[in-house]
Amino acid sequence: MKILLVHDSVYGNTEKLAKVIAGAIQPSGEVRVLRAKDAAELGSIDLLIVGSPTQGGRPTPAIREFLNKIPANALQHTGVAAFDTRLAGFFVKLFGFAAGRIAASLEARGGHLVAQPEG
Repeated sequence: MKILLVHDSVYGNTEKLAKVIAGAIQPSGEVRVLRAKDAAELGSIDLLIVGSPTQGGRPTPAIREFLNKIPANALQHTGVAAFDTRLAGFFVKLFGFAAGRIAASLEARGGHLVAQPEG
């Protein structure tokens, strides 16, 4: 199984989590971990995992740019998953979290959600 894990990290927390996720799924297949700015092409993959810090209820600009570059239906036969790093608190919950928005964007491009968005 070919897995691509794309992330952005502001303070390093999301990057650490991306590496932990990649390490946990490594025995299941070939895992590439890339920062969003370095993920130019998806290539032939079976699973795309995207992670971002939550900023104002949304993913970072680098993740939004990465997602916007994915053509419509490009993920039609690809499993997708999303995660974010977040603070707990009333105002943060008011704006929402990045993972749900990432997942919706991946599904809009034809991806099949294999796990619920997680924080």
